[in-house]
Amino acid sequence: MKILGIGNAIIDVICKVEENFLTENNLTKGTMKLIFDDKEFKNILEKLKIEKTVSGGSVANSIVGLSQLKNEVGFIGKISDDDFGAKYEEGLIKENVNYFYSKKKESFPTGSCLILVTPDSERTMCTFLGIAGKIGEIDINEKLIKKSDLIFLEGYLWDEGEPKKAFEKAIKHSNKTAMSLSDLFCVERHKKNFLILVKEKLDLIFANESEIMSLIDTKNFNEVVSFAKEVKKHIIITRGEKGAISIIGNKIIEVKAKKNLTIKDLTGAGDLFAAGYLHGVINNLSSEKCLEKGVELSSKVIQQIGARL
Repeated sequence: MKILGIGNAIIDVICKVEENFLTENNLTKGTMKLIFDDKEFKNILEKLKIEKTVSGGSVANSIVGLSQLKNEVGFIGKISDDDFGAKYEEGLIKENVNYFYSKKKESFPTGSCLILVTPDSERTMCTFLGIAGKIGEIDINEKLIKKSDLIFLEGYLWDEGEPKKAFEKAIKHSNKTAMSLSDLFCVERHKKNFLILVKEKLDLIFANESEIMSLIDTKNFNEVVSFAKEVKKHIIITRGEKGAISIIGNKIIEVKAKKNLTIKDLTGAGDLFAAGYLHGVINNLSSEKCLEKGVELSSKVIQQIGARL
């Protein structure tokens, strides 16, 4: 298998609502609320009519993108044996992704993100991580890891305890390891550990400009370039309107962002950029072609609603 993704298995549950639904449920329009109470989540869910479900999560979005580019890929993500878990598994299989997780009844339900769409097309999200973030080393199949050319991890999933053990096991047995730093909040929360991963454990690192600058505590992008050269890793950075850059040792490649795009939704931009870039890596394209493919896919996805092409 070319690439095996390991990440949060979050099912996106898309529902149309009126403006007053947000007010009645103390939700702020256009934001994402993290819900920790199962009862609160169920209380919101039971009032909704589900329009569509999509098997999401950051790395899962990337893996689907890679599958759509005709690469042989797989995914490991923890779900429960419940209705959303069944829908999650079905959704990935429909996208020709090999799903390597045997679901069973868990103490927490399958992770889900309610995407509430108001008549003006604005999206308000409620995320309940459920069992997704409880992945442990028992869920990682080392034979599968060894048979994969590359594994792709997400920073969202890293946490002390079982997820950390899962990461360590996956990295130990992998042929090559890529990881996305995922989010500025993740970097600031796990800075010390992420820095160790970047310097000592990972082969490819995906980040946006603010995430990588936070990681090394700088406001000067030249220091990021110096850091990347020093650690001698393959670091890929998206810079919004400035385009994207890859740094491999002393080799720096840059591509510009596409202009005059009709941006509808930034959801999935980083995930699809990673899919395009990794497609280039596993098909032995040049660094410039890898960047171009990443920019091409991210440019397409932001001109539509949702994180799927």
